[in-house]
Amino acid sequence: MLPLGAIVVDFDGTACLVDVSVVLLRAFGDDAVGGHTWEWYGEMVDRHEMGLREAALHQAAMLSATLEEMSELAVAECPLDPTFAPFVAWAEERGVPLTLVSDGFGFYIAPILRAAGLEHVAVITNTWSVDGPQRLRFEHGHGECIGCGTCKMRAVLEARAHGPVCFIGEGASDRYGALYADVVFAKDELVDIARSDGVPFLPWTTFDDVRDALEQMTDLPGPVAPERCPGWRTA
Repeated sequence: MLPLGAIVVDFDGTACLVDVSVVLLRAFGDDAVGGHTWEWYGEMVDRHEMGLREAALHQAAMLSATLEEMSELAVAECPLDPTFAPFVAWAEERGVPLTLVSDGFGFYIAPILRAAGLEHVAVITNTWSVDGPQRLRFEHGHGECIGCGTCKMRAVLEARAHGPVCFIGEGASDRYGALYADVVFAKDELVDIARSDGVPFLPWTTFDDVRDALEQMTDLPGPVAPERCPGWRTA
């Protein structure tokens, strides 16, 4: 195996089989808040007319259930990929730190990991707040850019302090992590995005695929690393 320094893994749709935020919004979302549906905010992000951070704030305000109710539903209906836990163990055996990164609502990750016996896995995500005027705090955002709540570019760059970084993802928000990683594994929406950005990637379906590819790899493509992230927003 190549001397990887760190592995960064997206949560929703990647380590977890589904997008938990979508599951919660379908179950508990109040479309009356703000005059728009939660899907409308997602469409605005897809059209690059709104940043992920702003959309998440609006969507979080739509959730009408208690934290306990939402966490229980997340654990019951949002399982981890069955190949993720063995992949975590594989990385740990090789001394490669693995971190989950998410730009979702954040609060559901800990109970899902705990239910799977993986509560020790490091997580970088937004913080759910029960106090204050807004439900989300963005403690892992960029110092200047307000496009994303959790900056996946920052997560990857900080992980590079350990050496070359492997990034694993599947969705549009993973674009900004993939651009700065040394080797990228992409599936679903991230495949076309990576191709458009000129990011070399390896396709994957399960974490067994990722493990097998890393064990056979002889060199790393290296990051594309544009000077400015394409998701950059300051207003």
